Amino acid sequence: MIKNDTIIALATPSGVGAISVIRLSGERSINIVDSFFKAIKNGKTLNNQKSHTIHLGHIVNNETLLDEVLVSVFKNPKSYTGENVVEISCHGSSFIQQEIIQLFLKNGCRMADNGEFTMRAFLNGKMDLSQAEAIADVIASNSAASHQIAIQQMRGGITNSLKELRGQLLDFAALIELELDFSGEDVEFADRTKFKDLVTKITLVLKQLIDSFSFGNAMKNGIPVAIIGEPNVGKSTLLNSLLNEEKAIVSDIAGTTRDAIEDEIIIDGVAFRFIDTAGIRETKDIIENIGIKKAYEKAENAQLILFLIDANKHTHSKNTFLSEIETINTRFPNKRVLVIANKIDTLSDTNINLLQEEINHLILLSAKNTIGIEALKTELTSLVNIGALSNNETIVTNSRHFEALNNALIAILSVQQGIDLEISTDLFSIDIRECLRHLGNITGEYDVDKDILGHIFSNFCIGK
Repeated sequence: MIKNDTIIALATPSGVGAISVIRLSGERSINIVDSFFKAIKNGKTLNNQKSHTIHLGHIVNNETLLDEVLVSVFKNPKSYTGENVVEISCHGSSFIQQEIIQLFLKNGCRMADNGEFTMRAFLNGKMDLSQAEAIADVIASNSAASHQIAIQQMRGGITNSLKELRGQLLDFAALIELELDFSGEDVEFADRTKFKDLVTKITLVLKQLIDSFSFGNAMKNGIPVAIIGEPNVGKSTLLNSLLNEEKAIVSDIAGTTRDAIEDEIIIDGVAFRFIDTAGIRETKDIIENIGIKKAYEKAENAQLILFLIDANKHTHSKNTFLSEIETINTRFPNKRVLVIANKIDTLSDTNINLLQEEINHLILLSAKNTIGIEALKTELTSLVNIGALSNNETIVTNSRHFEALNNALIAILSVQQGIDLEISTDLFSIDIRECLRHLGNITGEYDVDKDILGHIFSNFCIGK
């Protein structure tokens, strides 16, 4: 990927459309296009045009007119990649796309690898590594929340959070390295009190960023919500009502759902991934027991749990109703559990009022008649920490960043321990360099392994 040749790729989705955009990048990209471009009005060559200009003309191969196009010219270094870039807007015929691309492939271009345009932008200093990764997240975002997090990251969110602290740590590292050069003279260039304060501050920031990953990853990939309860309480009906489609089979026969059924919807800009699970009960059916075990596993891995109970149980046995609620809260003490009394359409107004009076934070609905579904959706969105988004807090969504932050935290805690124990400077200076290395790997300010770069950019689409 790290070459100085000219690359080309389709920057818009392949297939038929109104227009398609073909992108070239490299020192010779303007010259190559110029060889086959005939301007309609002034006849000037593209090399003689200013950067960031658009020109109407024809792409001509010998005497054959391939298409009438608009050519956008971006001259280095003020381009996306930092190189000369040309974007050709042609008609969206698959035939025309391939004819133009093949023409340039035969005349000095090669096909771009996945993410190579963005990789060149990173290598040419147009963005740091975390911003480059955020571009892929922007493209893949499927909700307002995931889009907002990706945009914040693309604008340098995590970089801004770490840049100043990393710079200060680098300054102290240099002073400590200087102390090592004068180790025989017993001098201290780095103020230990200020250094200790900086280490404490870095530790706090790293912990905050690490803690944000659980929320950020859920917002990026959809918040997992497990729907659990006994057979025939209406779990599958609730899933269908939330999705507004017949996703799960609904039957009066207990144990119909034996495997987890998942689907995703977006509520007020936030993606939720609902998981309908097997009914929880005592059974000798081997297959059903596997489904029940999986139901508990899904609930353990979910961020929210919707625990459904047949509302009629309260009228028949209030103690049993309360006992089930207590049991599920005890089994999942660290999860947010929403208790839902389903089938309220079968209750009298008096019994509904009793339910509301006797049990706090109980959600009443009829999944079959879609009564209370909108109220449930409102409750779900209210539980999501969207305040972090509105306050533009830095939220970590990338697993590679999460791992690097954890490794940096381990290193800085070792530095903290070294200071507290007043160990020799040369011992904890190793941990300082280790912390700097992990922080630098997030933004690419350190010697990032080429294999890591290849892995990151291989997940991009071809034209990006």
